Amino acid sequence: MELIENVVRLCEDLGFETFVPHRDVGLASGMEDVSRIFEGDITKGFENVDLVVAILDGLHVGAGTAWELGYAYAKGIPAIGIKTDEKISECLDSLSAILIGSMEIVSSIEELKKKLKRFNPES
Repeated sequence: MELIENVVRLCEDLGFETFVPHRDVGLASGMEDVSRIFEGDITKGFENVDLVVAILDGLHVGAGTAWELGYAYAKGIPAIGIKTDEKISECLDSLSAILIGSMEIVSSIEELKKKLKRFNPES
């Protein structure tokens, strides 16, 4: 969660408006939440998205994150991934060629800041 908070803070400091699904829509505690989560995260959440920043740390990318990245790619929305726990050149097993090939991936907050500035030149 600390990496997510750092990424959100960076984006907001650079002047981006952020949408963070777990913060802005909430988490599912049961099957009764599925429609609310899908509508909030995808139907409404992607209405005005110009860029997706995805946390890729961990053994495998979460199913929701992978789906969101695929949806963004299909809609022509650029994405930047951040993976701080493993060298990008060594993460084929944990990320897959599909995810690696679909976006730029950085390994630090500093690298992410440089990439984000390309999308928001006023920062």
